[in-house]
Amino acid sequence: MSIHPQRNRPRHGSAPRLAFIYAVLAAIATVGNIVAQDVSLRLYTGTRAIFVSVLVGTIVGLIVKYALDKKYIFLFKPKNAAHDVWTFVVYAAMGVVTTAIFWSFEFGFNHIFHTKEARFLGGVIGLAIGYVSKYWLDRKFVFGKAGSGESTEP
Repeated sequence: MSIHPQRNRPRHGSAPRLAFIYAVLAAIATVGNIVAQDVSLRLYTGTRAIFVSVLVGTIVGLIVKYALDKKYIFLFKPKNAAHDVWTFVVYAAMGVVTTAIFWSFEFGFNHIFHTKEARFLGGVIGLAIGYVSKYWLDRKFVFGKAGSGESTEP
């Protein structure tokens, strides 16, 4: 935890305003995830279609969410391409736990209800819970040093 908590806090005004912006951007990433899953299911109907679709949606959602968080939530500007790649790697690593939450809900709903709609609902619920957790992880471990001008590189 930073001894200067204001230092790594994005400058968006009030906490409710930041929460609203974050929720809108999370919704955009969630739509990207679900649409990518639906497209994947239409293109591939093999034995692992559900797993493949969730994986494709996760990758699309991760990329969309990183781009949005970086620019609009954490106001982060990487020093160069290598710095951006490293920051993305750390960002993705923070997503491992939150992805487990998301996948647990999505696959759990699929197992219980056996419908695409229920699986997508489970995914949306899991993403919502995961995104709240991810904000705090990203703020502390990924973009936390960005606000102080320090590098996030190892």
